[in-house]
Amino acid sequence: MKFIIIVALIGLAAAAPQATQQRSKYADIYNIRSESDNKEDGTFRWSYENSDGSTAQQDGYIKNPNEPDPEQRIQVIQGSYSYTSPEGTPLSVSYVADENGFQASGDHLPTPPPIPEAIQKALAIIYANAASQTNAKPNNNNRFG
Repeated sequence: MKFIIIVALIGLAAAAPQATQQRSKYADIYNIRSESDNKEDGTFRWSYENSDGSTAQQDGYIKNPNEPDPEQRIQVIQGSYSYTSPEGTPLSVSYVADENGFQASGDHLPTPPPIPEAIQKALAIIYANAASQTNAKPNNNNRFG
């Protein structure tokens, strides 16, 4: 009976989850350089570089800072970042964010295909007709108008 209990305890000990200390793949990455400058007028600049070669930088300012209407004061941010993909490919992105939204560019980012010529011609006709109807005089014979 003691033998069965000892074998059962050994089996339980072997089947118990083993505590393993997993190391993060980012554990050895450290900051080489970091700079930051924030001003009260809405301008700022920051940048950093890490030991794995990744970098980032960003600048910002207020467009139309003296505009009395706060809605006309636009925060503009432009910057870039770069890193190496898990496959070993260096990647870089540049961006600007302003009244036109966020616009990023990079060789690896997808872009839409060009519009086929036939569709482009059809769109031109549609836009021309819409413009001519907008400029047309109202039709008094129209019972809905």
